[in-house]
Amino acid sequence: MGIVPLERALQLAADVDLDLVEVAPMARPPVCKLMDFGKFKYESALKAREARRNQQQTVIKEMKLRPKIDPHDYETKKGHVVRFLKAGDKVKVTIMFRGREQSRPELGYRLLRRLESEITDLGYVEAAPKQDGRNMIMVLAPHRAVKASAVAATASRGGPRDRAAEEPAAPAGETPAAGETAAAGETGTTAETSGQ
Repeated sequence: MGIVPLERALQLAADVDLDLVEVAPMARPPVCKLMDFGKFKYESALKAREARRNQQQTVIKEMKLRPKIDPHDYETKKGHVVRFLKAGDKVKVTIMFRGREQSRPELGYRLLRRLESEITDLGYVEAAPKQDGRNMIMVLAPHRAVKASAVAATASRGGPRDRAAEEPAAPAGETPAAGETAAAGETGTTAETSGQ
């Protein structure tokens, strides 16, 4: 329609029984549209709700360690951290100090740096190790490529899986009937005891 004076635009809106809505106030001259304002508000609320629903939730998992951790336990905990990073989640690694361990924070720092060096292909350090009272904390985040593949894998599965639906039902021929198990239990004799 082009550039129109405000009075003329208001008159046009009244003639067609619509509202004059300013859609770009910062533009020079400001951009306005003739539309039903109630419908516009409703549609923008729907778009906002859809955007919120499709927004990726950031999950922070926590893994707690002690400075004097056994090598096997360390590998197990590292495996959990790897699994969390592959799933696209951030991981907060906490080293808990007790008693005299608090005088040796370098043990915890070394442990966190070791973990960092072992997971560099999956993630990076988002928050460097820092002492927080009795604990030392480091936050790890997955690389973008790892997170993107985790999101794609979740989408292809159709979201979180239901474990009960995954378990196969037992074949009908393999489960003993209730009468058979009760009859065997009532006699109380086995092959070993009857031979004596």
